[in-house]
Amino acid sequence: MNKLKEHPAAKNFYENRGIEQAFPSDRRIDTEWLRELCLAMGASAVGFVDIERESIAEHKKDILEVYPRTKTVIVIASKMNRENVRAPFRNIANVEYHKTEDNLNEIARKISVKLEHKGVRSMNLSGAFPFEMDRWASEGKIWVVALKPLAQEAGLGWMGHHRMVIHPKFGSAIFLNAMLIDTEVTTYDKPLTQSPCIECKLCVTSCPTGAISADGHFDFASCITHNYREKLGGFSDWVENIVQSKNVIDYRGRVSDSETLSMWQSLSSKANTKCDYCMAVCPAGDDLIGEYLKDRKGYLSTVVKPHNEKEEKVYVIKGSDAEAHVARRFPHKEVRRVGNGIRPASIKQFMEALPRFFQRGQSEGLEALYHFTFKGNENIKATVAIKDKTILVNEGHIGKPDLHVIADSETWLKFLAKEKNIVWAIISRKIKVKGAPSLLLAFGKCFPS
Repeated sequence: MNKLKEHPAAKNFYENRGIEQAFPSDRRIDTEWLRELCLAMGASAVGFVDIERESIAEHKKDILEVYPRTKTVIVIASKMNRENVRAPFRNIANVEYHKTEDNLNEIARKISVKLEHKGVRSMNLSGAFPFEMDRWASEGKIWVVALKPLAQEAGLGWMGHHRMVIHPKFGSAIFLNAMLIDTEVTTYDKPLTQSPCIECKLCVTSCPTGAISADGHFDFASCITHNYREKLGGFSDWVENIVQSKNVIDYRGRVSDSETLSMWQSLSSKANTKCDYCMAVCPAGDDLIGEYLKDRKGYLSTVVKPHNEKEEKVYVIKGSDAEAHVARRFPHKEVRRVGNGIRPASIKQFMEALPRFFQRGQSEGLEALYHFTFKGNENIKATVAIKDKTILVNEGHIGKPDLHVIADSETWLKFLAKEKNIVWAIISRKIKVKGAPSLLLAFGKCFPS
């Protein structure tokens, strides 16, 4: 220890530790100074949220887990070139996404460097990929901090009908990122008082899978199966296609040459999305709405029509609402039945995922109360009510069930992953059913995989 004190770096620290930093721990950063810094570094918009704000209480734990010193969240946004985003050619749109994402990460790094020179410690997050993929199986939540709710709290926009944040000026075509800093600012931003979404429902008419409904319902499963075909679960499904193929001819029957090359392209450059038409056609935001209001017919012709009339593959789960939607709404588009590679790793995940993967169209006419009792590795009781094309999931057993499923938790998960046969599981008493077996089939129809 005595030798350490004699080290030049240690001596310098002890000699200068009384010098006040530019922003000591009991001081606050001037909000306008910080806002100007973020904009000067290239951000299109910026907002500030205090960590103690009651409305972000559910996200506070995640934020502090990432950076325990956090006192302020800086949310930054970068607008995209709207004409690139509107392009029906996926390579043009995806390059814009990639470049904007990279640029936003670089902007956050620049801001961090400037703040460090002022004695402010900060951590800049990842705006999108890469995520924490080791959480994919264990938690299903691969992001570390949810950016959309924070962006709303920072006054950077409002969640639109299409489930994306719409900035009041730049509209839907923005990328978000956030920085966590150890210092308070003088004033904080508040959420908008009115949504920029104009409820035009163009996102509804343009969604190839029907994931966005006019009544506000959002079909998460249909969206991710198509748009993320070359990411996450879609990539897992492609790999399993390779493993399951008997030979080259069998593989070519499962995956076309263009699809193989598209997957290679995502691997060699960056993973591409298949859609994002909801962002492309959205006219909300001061910079865009004039074009729509002045000539709605022209807007539909030049912006919306190219996506709707595009001949392309739409990836769907067999028996899903998306499959029926494509056949009905876009008969000129090619339906491609695939798996989405998403399977729960725990019973807790299974129960939480039910509302997100529920196919309400497939549940039409079904009215039933289900009790689930899971034993073994996980001991969980739950009630699932399906009625009027809606689903409600509760902990514990509530009411008198029409069907009661009692299952070994590990066997049930292997059944969901298609590693165990349900008939074998019932014969071996690993899964027991009390009630009409037809109700179990009806339940399964609501969750095609």
